[in-house]
Amino acid sequence: MGCGCLAALFALLSPRVAIFFVWAFTDRMTVAFDQAWMGILGFLILPWTTLAWTFCYAPVRGVRGFGWIIVIVALLADLGAWGGSSQARKRQAA
Repeated sequence: MGCGCLAALFALLSPRVAIFFVWAFTDRMTVAFDQAWMGILGFLILPWTTLAWTFCYAPVRGVRGFGWIIVIVALLADLGAWGGSSQARKRQAA
C-alpha cells in the first residue's frame, strides 16, 4: 500500500492525523507551503483545505485546474464544520 493510500485512510479518521503523517513521512508539506506558519495555521483552523492544498500543489505550477475544485470543496467542508459546531453550541446553550 502506497503512502497516498495510507494518507487517504488517515484522512477518513481525521484530516489532522493525515496532515501529521504526510508531514512526518513525505516532503509534500514543505513543497506546498513556503512558510511553516502557514501549514501550522492550516492544521489548526482549516485542516481539510490544508490537506487538499498539499495534495493538489505542484512545485512549479501551483494549484491548477481540477485541483482548485478539490481545494474549494475542502474549504466548504471546513466552513461547514465551523458553522455546524457554532450552531450546536447555540442549541446546547439554549
